[in-house]
Amino acid sequence: MILAIEKKITLVEFLNMPETQPAAEFINGEISYKSMPQGEHSRLQYILCLLINQVLELQKLAIAFPELRCVFGGMTIVPDIAVFRWDRIPLHETGRIANRFEISPDWAIEILSPDQSIAKVIQKLLHCVEYGSEFGWLLDAKDESILVIDRDRRISQFRGNQLLPVPKGFGLELTPEQIFSRLIL
Repeated sequence: MILAIEKKITLVEFLNMPETQPAAEFINGEISYKSMPQGEHSRLQYILCLLINQVLELQKLAIAFPELRCVFGGMTIVPDIAVFRWDRIPLHETGRIANRFEISPDWAIEILSPDQSIAKVIQKLLHCVEYGSEFGWLLDAKDESILVIDRDRRISQFRGNQLLPVPKGFGLELTPEQIFSRLIL
């Protein structure tokens, strides 16, 4: 859903607005609201964060953050999962994780909701790779496929037991089948 605004606002003005539920994003000068997650979406988001963090966080390589606001390239987006390499996680001088992430994630993951426009989600992922993300993934539970956008803005589709590409050095081996099978209890 897009909120029609008579007067265009700036990114700074948007960031000074109160937080909303669901989260608002500022893309190409327009405010849009993320879809409220439903069952499959919520489960996939949880499982992927768990699978990624069980390997990468323990090795201090990266952390997967669910629903993290990222501000970069004149836009603010809230990927379903934003993965940041350990040494790129913004920190306070105390060593605690910062609240504001003003850089692109190393790996952005979106999970398509039934009412979402696939073109708008791909646009967000293309913005991520344009500003430094190594990969953008778009999970489609209905189709049981994952679209992967790489740094060269190439889009590839993965299904079944195909090994998915992940950022260099992460050492994760994931397949669409492995991910989507977690929807069956």
